[in-house]
Amino acid sequence: MKMQRPYPTVTITPKGAAALGGGHPWVYEGEVLAADGAAEDGGLVDVISARGSYLGTGFYNRCSRIRVRLLSRNANDRFDEAFWRRRIEYAWQYRKTVMGAEDLRCCRIIFGEADQFPGLTVDRFESVLVAQVLSLGMERIKALLFRLLTEVLAADGQEIAGIYERNDVAIRKLEGMEEGKGWFPLPDRPAPGFDAVEIRENGIRYRVDFVNGQKTGFFLDQKYNRRAVAALAAGRTVLDCFTHTGSFALNAAQGGAAHVTAVDVSQYAVDCARENAVRNGLEGRMDFLCDNVFDLLPRLARQPPRYDFIILDPPAFTKSRKTTANAMTGYKEINYRAMKLLPRGGYLATCSCSHFATTELFEKMLCSAAKDAGVQLRQIEARQQCADHPILWGVEETDYLKFFLFQVV
Repeated sequence: MKMQRPYPTVTITPKGAAALGGGHPWVYEGEVLAADGAAEDGGLVDVISARGSYLGTGFYNRCSRIRVRLLSRNANDRFDEAFWRRRIEYAWQYRKTVMGAEDLRCCRIIFGEADQFPGLTVDRFESVLVAQVLSLGMERIKALLFRLLTEVLAADGQEIAGIYERNDVAIRKLEGMEEGKGWFPLPDRPAPGFDAVEIRENGIRYRVDFVNGQKTGFFLDQKYNRRAVAALAAGRTVLDCFTHTGSFALNAAQGGAAHVTAVDVSQYAVDCARENAVRNGLEGRMDFLCDNVFDLLPRLARQPPRYDFIILDPPAFTKSRKTTANAMTGYKEINYRAMKLLPRGGYLATCSCSHFATTELFEKMLCSAAKDAGVQLRQIEARQQCADHPILWGVEETDYLKFFLFQVV
C-alpha cells in the first residue's frame, strides 16, 4: 500500500524535475503542472514528477516566481523542532570546523540554500545575530528558528544578546511580505539598547552599524581575501577603490603599506573608514577620499604615477541576467584603468560579487582589459568567498564571489 503523505502535492514538469535532480532546490512557477488545492502559501508541499515520483518537500508560495523552495529530499523527514535543531547544529559545527575560534565571533552562521535554510541569512557580530528573512516559509517559522539558534549557541558557550532583523529589502515584496527592521522579541531577554557593535577581524577592529549599514552591516565574505591583500602590501603605496568601511585599506595598512588611499562615493562610508583607521591607530599612513571611482581613475592617469597596488572591490554591477553585458563593460572600464595606472611589477586585486558575472565572463573581461591596457597579468591567486559562505554545487547562486590577485608584468 502506498504511504499517505501529510502534505499537499505539487506536480512539476520534466524540466523542473531535471533541475531538482541536478541539485538545485527551486521550482519555478513555469515548471508547475498542478498544485493541490490544499497547498498553502508558506506551507509545506511534496514535489512530485509527472509520473508521480517523490522529488522532495519544501515551502510553497504562489506569490513568488520561485514557487517551491526545497528543504529535503528525504521522504522520512518530519519538519518538527528536532529537525530544525539538527539543521542549526549542523551549520554551527561546520563553521567550527572550517574557521578559527576568533573568526567564529564574526561570521555567517546561516547562508540560505547552502545550509538548507532557503531564504534565510544569519550573520554573527559578537553578541548580536543579524538576520534577513527572504522567503515566506522561513518567515512563518522564524520564531522557532531564532529561539533554537540562541539555544544551540548558548549550549556551546556563545551567549547572544539579541537578534536584529534587516528585512528592509524589496525582495520581500515579491514573496508577499512587508519590509521592516528591528529587534526580534526573544522570550527570555529584553531587546538590547544599542545599534552598533565592535568586532575584530584579522586583528583589526571595526564598528559595525547593523541597523543602518549595508545589508547586515558588514561584508564578512572577503575576510580571508583581505588577509591575502595584507600579505602583499608591505612597503607599497595602495589605492583601495570602493572602500566601504575601509576593510581592504585597513588590512593593507596593517600589513605594512607605506601609504593607503581609501576611496568611496559615499561620504558616510568614507567617514566610517576614517573612524575605523583611528580605532586601529592606522590613520597616520592613510588618507580618505569621497569620489566616484569611474571619474577618479581617468583623472589619476593624467597625474604622475603614485600607486603600485590597486584594489578594486566594487558593489555588484548586475543583479539580473538582463544587465550582465552592461555590468561587464563597467568591470572592464575600472580594471583597464587600474592596469594602465600600475607600473610594471605593480599589484592588482580585483573582484566581483555578482553570481551573474560568472568566473568565465570575469576572466574573459580581465583578458580583454589587459590586452587593451597593453599589459600582461601574472596570477598570484584566484580566490572565492570565505568558507562560512559555502558554495553548494548545483546551486549557482551560492557561487558568487570572484577574487584575483595579479602582478602586472
